[in-house]
Formats: sequence, C-alpha cells, structure tokens
Amino acid sequence: MSVEESWGTTPIKEESGNSQPPINRSGFDSRTGIYTSLVHLGEHLKVPTNPYLGITSFVLSQFPHPHVAESKIAYIDSSTNQELTFAQVKRSIQSLASGLYHLGIRKGDVVFVLSPNSILYPIMCLAIFSLGAILSPANPINTPSEIAKQVLDSGAKLAISATEELHKLKPTGVPIIVTYGQSSDEDFISIEELIKCCDPHDDELPETKINQSDTAAILYSSGTTGTSKGVILTHSNFITMCRLVKWNAEGTSSLNDVFLGFIPIFHIYGLGFFGIGLLCAGVTSVLMPKFDFQAMLDAIETHKVNNLPAVPPVILNLVKYCKGNSKLSSLRRIGSGAAPLSKELTDAFREQFPWIELRQGYGLTESTGATSVFVSDEDAKAHPGSCGRLLPMFCAKIVDVETGLGLPPYKEGELWLKGPTIMKGYLGNEEATAATFDKDGWLKTGDLGYFDADGFLYIVDRIKELIKHNGYQVAPAELEAVLLSHPKVVDAAVIPIADEESGQIPMAYVVKAAGAKLTQEEVIQFVAGQVAPYKKVRRVGFIDTIPKSAAGKILRKQLILQSQQQILSKL
Repeated sequence: MSVEESWGTTPIKEESGNSQPPINRSGFDSRTGIYTSLVHLGEHLKVPTNPYLGITSFVLSQFPHPHVAESKIAYIDSSTNQELTFAQVKRSIQSLASGLYHLGIRKGDVVFVLSPNSILYPIMCLAIFSLGAILSPANPINTPSEIAKQVLDSGAKLAISATEELHKLKPTGVPIIVTYGQSSDEDFISIEELIKCCDPHDDELPETKINQSDTAAILYSSGTTGTSKGVILTHSNFITMCRLVKWNAEGTSSLNDVFLGFIPIFHIYGLGFFGIGLLCAGVTSVLMPKFDFQAMLDAIETHKVNNLPAVPPVILNLVKYCKGNSKLSSLRRIGSGAAPLSKELTDAFREQFPWIELRQGYGLTESTGATSVFVSDEDAKAHPGSCGRLLPMFCAKIVDVETGLGLPPYKEGELWLKGPTIMKGYLGNEEATAATFDKDGWLKTGDLGYFDADGFLYIVDRIKELIKHNGYQVAPAELEAVLLSHPKVVDAAVIPIADEESGQIPMAYVVKAAGAKLTQEEVIQFVAGQVAPYKKVRRVGFIDTIPKSAAGKILRKQLILQSQQQILSKL
C-alpha cells in the first residue's frame, strides 16, 4: 500500500489479533482523488425525487401539524415584537401569491427585491417561488448604478422595495411595489396590503407546474473571479438545502431553539437559514432589520435566543466588549460563516464564553450555502481552525494547481466541490460558467485548503482574488475599473489588507498621470461615490508602475508583500 492510500485509515483489531479492513476516516479515495462525505441524512430526511415539486410546496409540507401551526411562532420582529405563527405565514404566502398573480407575475418572471430584513421577507420569497417566478434580491446599501445593473442583467419584470430605497429603483423604469405602507409622494401598492386584501384560496389562481430543475433565484456574487455575476439556483438546490438545514438542526438538538437573524436575507447565508431553511425545521426566528451590536444583545436577552448564526467581526466584538455580560446567558451556540475564523479568535471566545459552542462552516453562493459544518462541539474543539466535515451528499477534491491531480490529506490545493446544491451556472455568462466548472462538473471554488486524516476541511487562503470585508465579497476588478475612470489615474491595482475588525479591507495602488496632483483622500472619496459602502477603498498607495506578468496579469502578491513591509517598517 502506498503512503497516499494509507492516509486517514485505521485498522480495527479483533480480540484474536486479526485485523479487519481499514476504516477510512478522511473519506479520501486515492484512486480517484475524491473525498466523499462520511455522514448521511437518514431515511426520514431523504430528498424528494418527484421532479414536479417547487420549493414553496416543499417548505409548506414541512410545517407543523395545523393545530400546532396556529400557535407555534415562526417569526418575531425584533424592533416591533410583532409575531407571526406558522399558520399565519402559510396564509400570507398564499395571499401574496394570489396578489402577485393578479398583478401579472407568471412562471419565469424575475422579481427584484430591495429590502432589509423583515418578517415579510420570507413570505415574499416563498410567494414568488410558488408562482414559478424567480427571486433576485439585492443589498439595500448598493448604489443606484449597481442596482440598475442588476435589474437590467436579471431581466426583472417587477421590483419590491422598502420605501426608503425607492429613489434608487425609480430610474430603472421597472414597476414597483413597496413592502410596508405607502410612499409619501406617490401611490404605491404594498406587500402588506396585498396580503390583507387577496384571498389565499383564490379559485382563479391556476396551479403552476414547477420542475425541480427550474430556476428559483438569481443571487449576485463575484464568483471565483471578476465582477458581480448572477448565480442561478434551482428549486432542487433549495429543497436539498432545506433537508441539510433540518439535518443539522436535528444533529445539534436545535429543533426547539430560538434563532436570531441579523444576517441579511438577500445573502445566501441569511436566505438559507431565515428565508427558507429554518421554516422546515419548525423553529422560531427573531429577525433584526439591520445589524446593531447593542440591539443584538438586547434581542438575545429579551427573546432568550439560543442559536446565533454570525460572522467573524461579530464574534470579535463579543470577545472585546462582552466579558461577563449576562445578556448572553441563554445562548447555547454560535455558528460562523461568510469569512474565515482564526484559531486565535476561536480560542479567545471559548475561554471567555465556555458555555457557548462555537462552530465554523464553509459555503458559497454558488453552493446554495454551506457545504461543510460541525455537528459536534467536541469535534469543533478538537479541530481548531477547521470548517467541519463535508455535508451529506457532497464530495470534494483538493486539486494541485500545477498538475491538476487530486491530493491526499494534509496536502494543500484548490478546493473543488460536487453536490446537489451546486448552482446551474452564471446568468448569461457562458465564459464565466465554463471557467468555474471543469469538464466533469466540478465547481472550482478558488479557495486553497486541505483535509486532515479525519475528513475535516481547512481553508488556508484564497486563490481567487476576492476581498472579504465584513462577510461581503469585494471584487478588485470592479474597483480597478472605477479607479481607471478617474482622469488623473493611469493604472491601478486593488489588494486585500488584513484587518482585525472586518477581516480584510481593500487597498488601492495607483499610478498617477504625469504631473497630476492627487491625494489619498481624493481617491477614497472618488471610489466611495460610485460603490456600496462595504466596497470602499480604505487605503491608497501611489506607485510608479503596477507589477504585471508577461501576459499582463497584475502580480498582486508582490503588492501584498510590499504593503506588509511598509506596515512593518512603521511599527
């Protein structure tokens, strides 16, 4: 047996001393170079095989028994304390679907949503899905030009907007519905009104035949390279994701927990948990309209929250500012996603909050959320820095970036994934789709990582050029395009700089036009005026030339090294 074949296997010895065939603890097959998940959903959680099943029908079928659903709380608004039972959620979805149908929304139509979290948001998503229409959510802090681009690219037929974001959508010319109330200067119908006035059992509403392979949502992500692209996710992707959320809730004894949601539902992390998945688990979710640290602490105390899906900057703030804080006494578990969580921060958190389990997971928009998680806190403690094991039904490769070969445990390479939640592709972008998938359908994540002998995944670095700022993805290419539009900028490159508070911040290296006078603050303000706040350049360095390869590719590693040396020289 070769060294590679022996990785992650342990012989089991009988009392007689004879050994049985080895158990593969890593899931690695040296013949194929593939890691296979070693956990299973269980018979009661099998993914439905009926091809004509939409995500809304599936979610509603998972609701508690009608007698329980009338009193069981599904959602609580943290700012108003308004509550919705599972029965009210079901009736609201059906009423809104009827209202949208009478407004002309049909199968295949794209509905653009621009709104912060609210207890209406999941209802909007599921009503849209139920008609076979396609959800395309966006970040409310995006600029009008970014929103116009997404509206156009997605082909939106209707937009749903929070009243305070109307000014960004009006220039697109797309018909608009507001979420709550009415605009002060124009007469807009609202989602709230449609739910109240439309019959949830409208006989005129025909049954829409939805195939699991139909597109359910287009979420915008920068993917593995370049600027923002529309990720096509299907009803099947979401149905499987719901099964995985329920499997995880069962495995972590969370079915009776109260979850707090400040993660935005326009993001796959929030959509997967609070928009869809947790409804299938039958738990209560408290939704915050936006993140506020003190409001989060108050909500945890008021609603006796047990489970908090979070991101590393929030965990850092808990460590910094909440030592001995009694508001956290009800918390049992915090999950971390959207960006890497360092071992140092993990250790500090565990020392300060020994009663709270902390578990990191890994996922992508392109994989409809998580692909690896921890179910056991003992495993999480024993494998610091890991993102857990592959979820059921997933397999992975760690690919040598030079040879293309699948690597055994402890060898670093690019993480490739296969599984039933992997996206269809990028909307209208065959080139980007082809670059992201190999010929056998493996999704190239662009992340550098490895598996250990027990099958736990570790993400080491990003091969792709995205910058992770507070859990958001920032594409350097997008910022470089903005910088190059400045009349005094000849060339530019954007790199990530490590930041304790936010993970990473974008730094721009700029080559000025000959004789031009340009300050760091001018460059920062120029970019800030054209992009969402989380994409802003935070630091600027002026340079004579941008280092590039013979093929013209920016040599970012050289710039990153240069920036690190400059920082060290100032210490």
